[in-house]
Amino acid sequence: FELRRSWLLLYLLVLLSLLHATDSFYVPGVAPINFHRNDPVEIKAVKLTSSRTQLPYEYYSLPFCQPTKITYKAENLGEVLRGDRIVNTPFQVSMSVEKKCEVLCNFPNKPVTLTVEQSKLIAERIREDYYVHLIADNLPVATRLEFYSNREEEEKKKEKDVQFEHGYRLGFMDGNKFYLHNHLSFILYYHREDVEENQEPTYRVVRFEVIPQSIKLEDLKADEKGMCTLPEATGSAPQEIDPSKENQMLFTYSVHWEESDIKWASRWDTYLTMSDVQIHWFSIINSVVVVFFLSGILSMIIIRTLRKDIANYNKEDDIEDTMEESGWKLVHGDVFRPPQYPMILSSLLGSGIQLFCMILIVIFVAMLGMLSPSSRGALMTTACFLFMFMGVFGGFFAGRLYRTLKGHRWKKGAFCTATLYPGVVFGICFVLNCFIWGKHSSGAVPFPTMVALLCMWFGISLPLVYLGYYFGFRKQPYDNPVRTNQIPRQIPEQRWYMNKFVGILMAGILPFGAMFIELFFIFSAIWENQFYYLFGFLFLVFIILVVSCSQISIVMVYFQLCAEDYRWWWRTFLVSGGSAFYVLIYAIFYFVNKLDIVEFIPSLLYFGYTALMVLSFWLLTGTIGFYAAYMFVRKIYAAVKID
Repeated sequence: FELRRSWLLLYLLVLLSLLHATDSFYVPGVAPINFHRNDPVEIKAVKLTSSRTQLPYEYYSLPFCQPTKITYKAENLGEVLRGDRIVNTPFQVSMSVEKKCEVLCNFPNKPVTLTVEQSKLIAERIREDYYVHLIADNLPVATRLEFYSNREEEEKKKEKDVQFEHGYRLGFMDGNKFYLHNHLSFILYYHREDVEENQEPTYRVVRFEVIPQSIKLEDLKADEKGMCTLPEATGSAPQEIDPSKENQMLFTYSVHWEESDIKWASRWDTYLTMSDVQIHWFSIINSVVVVFFLSGILSMIIIRTLRKDIANYNKEDDIEDTMEESGWKLVHGDVFRPPQYPMILSSLLGSGIQLFCMILIVIFVAMLGMLSPSSRGALMTTACFLFMFMGVFGGFFAGRLYRTLKGHRWKKGAFCTATLYPGVVFGICFVLNCFIWGKHSSGAVPFPTMVALLCMWFGISLPLVYLGYYFGFRKQPYDNPVRTNQIPRQIPEQRWYMNKFVGILMAGILPFGAMFIELFFIFSAIWENQFYYLFGFLFLVFIILVVSCSQISIVMVYFQLCAEDYRWWWRTFLVSGGSAFYVLIYAIFYFVNKLDIVEFIPSLLYFGYTALMVLSFWLLTGTIGFYAAYMFVRKIYAAVKID
């Protein structure tokens, strides 16, 4: 008892420390950087992005001002896959030091001359609606957008709604003319930390805003020291970029510091409050209502129908009458008959288990605040490594199911599990990567990274799948409650609504309805360069998805067995993943209505990556539904007396 109590106390202490850590920092263990007055605050560039092309580019792919020595930050796997190429810039920013206007490049009196090719490239990027992403102290730059929430005149005077746009626009178009944002007004907010009386005050950066402006060369009056004078807002003309000739211009910037009450631990809140929390609550309530409705139907089927069935089947007096009736008991001799292609089925289910474990852990860890946007690329890196290491669980479940389905070639089955789904993913990504390479985008995975991923696949994932498969295959197969007859029973002609495709449409609508609102936010984060950080909502939606998939799978397999069709193995897997079909339809709808993609390669990228998402979602939901249906079938056939 004492030992148990001490373990309980230890567990509570660990839990409390975790909760304290998640309240204090977005990333437990990451220390803030303290600055003194005049300390340099480095401005780095991340990339250029556009929701119209979906192709990120390096910052210096355009003729921006360069420092004397260009230094790239060593990226993690997630940053490389996202297309981040973090590099230093020539902006000179010091803590709490104001700058009214300063020329960025080294020659104050000598403007930058853009060649015809460079001018064409900038004009093309402006047409494609590119944004520039910078960071200061790991905080991304944001453009403030102010608008009125109400149209009434009285309300207009009172309050403005403020939202932030990630990065700043490279430029804008007016008619057929292109204008470049060549002056950046940086607004940095700092929080003064409490120190003792004799100590020098320390500051922490808590927000990074920018106001981009386009100012013509003649209006920017620069002196020999590199200082410049900004014109009046009403009298200035924008800096035009003519793609048919050389253009001369100045790149300038100003720095303004403001003190803020926001503490360092809360500095990401500004960037993460872009999504409407009320809509998320509506999503959760909508999902819960769907699941309760489904639970009610399922309970009615289980309590009324199943109990009545089992009671009738177990009456010894009326055995002859019972055998003349139709029902799920009549297929007891065939319900556990192994399906066609058991190796492929068990391999797909093994990959589904691998995905399920990976997604569950990633969402749960992210919900605790350990994979926040401040640790750039951490989410994708964690997902990649977890998928590799979860191969041991995928192999174990695949091996045990393959043994249950009377399979004998376990080595071939293990190889199939380790290569079937990852091989499809790698093949599609490699083809898409070739197109991205052709566009010279930073989104292209470099060759060394691709080799590293292959080494991880064959060096970590493959051996772990083999290990799990070996132990799963050696373990006792699942105990089926009834014996299988030698001669297969004839299946009666099925009604139209028992068709496989109709089943997919019927089974997919409810799980999709439970999560489609959250899907909108996920698509916005992926395709429109938004931050997604509401993992608490996502975890709830994931649990609801698991419950709804399980329930609808049980209902569908019950109806199928009542129709005396015992070929439920493959059908349950396909039908349970029916919500993936609706995800595909939604992705097409999102492409047509929300995105402005018109070119071939961005469209190919969108549908290529969407195909991977749909395939993964089908494997995930199909696996959840299959195991729920399998447990249900074993349970009901164990409850009836079989002579």
